[in-house]
Order: sequence, then C-alpha cells, then structure tokens
Amino acid sequence: MSSEIYRSASRAARSLLSYASKHKHLVPSKGRTAAAAAAVSFKGTLPALASSTNASNRWIAGALALPAAAYMLQDQEAHALQMERTFIAIKPDGVQRGLISEIIERFERKGFKLVAIKLVVPSKAFAQKHYYDLKDRPFFNGLCNFLSSGPVLAMVWEGEGVITYGRKLIGATDPQKSEPGTIRGDLAIVVGRNIIHGSDGPETAKNEINLWFKPDELTNYTSNQEKWTYGVN
Repeated sequence: MSSEIYRSASRAARSLLSYASKHKHLVPSKGRTAAAAAAVSFKGTLPALASSTNASNRWIAGALALPAAAYMLQDQEAHALQMERTFIAIKPDGVQRGLISEIIERFERKGFKLVAIKLVVPSKAFAQKHYYDLKDRPFFNGLCNFLSSGPVLAMVWEGEGVITYGRKLIGATDPQKSEPGTIRGDLAIVVGRNIIHGSDGPETAKNEINLWFKPDELTNYTSNQEKWTYGVN
C-alpha cells in the first residue's frame, strides 16, 4: 500500500476516533478502542468481524472498514500526488503580450520542474492534431487558426500532482469564471484569448507531450530545490 493510501486511510480513522470521543454515549467502549487502533496502526487489512452477532463487534468492523472506504472515495486525490509530467503551452496571445516570464515564474514558485521547452509556430495541420478531440465542435476551425497564427511556447513540467494542480494554477477555461490568483483570472478576459493551455488528465498529458516533443527533447535531472519542496517522504 502506498504512503498516499495510508495517509488517506489514517485521516479517516482519526476522524472516526474524534467522533467516538465526542459521542461516548453512542459508541461502545470497544468501538472507541478499535477506532484508536485503526488511527495508529491501520495496515490496509480488515478483521473478519462483520459476521459477528455482537453489536459492539459489528460496530468495530464498521469502524475499521471506514478507512478503506475513505481511500476509495479519495482515490483521485491520491493519484494527484504521484510524480508526473504535464504539457503546458503559452498560446500566441500570451507570447505576444510578453507573459512568458510571468507564467513560468508561477509554475517555478509552486515548486514544479521544467523538463522541456521550445518556441514554435505550429502549422494548421499540427494544430488540428492538437485539438483532435474537439474536431466535431463548431469552433474547431477557429481554434486551429488561432493556435497556428503565431509562436507558441511549448513546455513540459514535472512534479507531484502537476496535472491537477497545474490546471488549478491556470484557472477555468473562461477567464471570467477563473478565480483571482490564477493565471487566466489575473491575466485574461475572454475565452478566445485565454493565453495558456494545460493537459486535463494523464492520458491527455502523455499524448500531448508525445505530439509536441521528441523523446530526446525531454530532460531528466534532479533539481536542487526538490529536497526543500518535497522533504523526506
């Protein structure tokens, strides 16, 4: 069991223990003991107590099962904490507005690592490959025309949860709906000029990185800041 799964399960067990302590009149003493044990030493296995006819034992079984259920519900969160790579592109409007350093700085300040970068002017045919999943949308042709209208800064960033949290840094597709503090929320106004693109999932990230970069254009190195960003896990 990964450390992420263990942490999710332990958090659920500690929440259960807190509830048990505050509602002692509702929770049997054996149940409180089980909750405490789960919070301290849950290892991902469940005791075979569910078939017991004793009410306290049934409650204990439920107490120990809760962390596992919590893990399943938090599976997406655990996945987001994996070391991964994502594709980020500053679109022609972002390049022309001189926002390259501003955008790169935000990813660097977060603690993510730049592993590939290049400035290119994509052809319309290439833009059609990039937006292939939107080919049936009425705005597809306009998207491709715009992406191929000028230089694009293509990048690959690496870090724990960089796909999910990179999207949070970018903000909603519509800048009007993006929170202040996000890239689009601070630097863009309309959807058609939202300055930046980011992969929306692991499969998309893999496909977009392979489309924009050759394998030998991706670098592998250890950044000096990693020990200060992640610590000892």
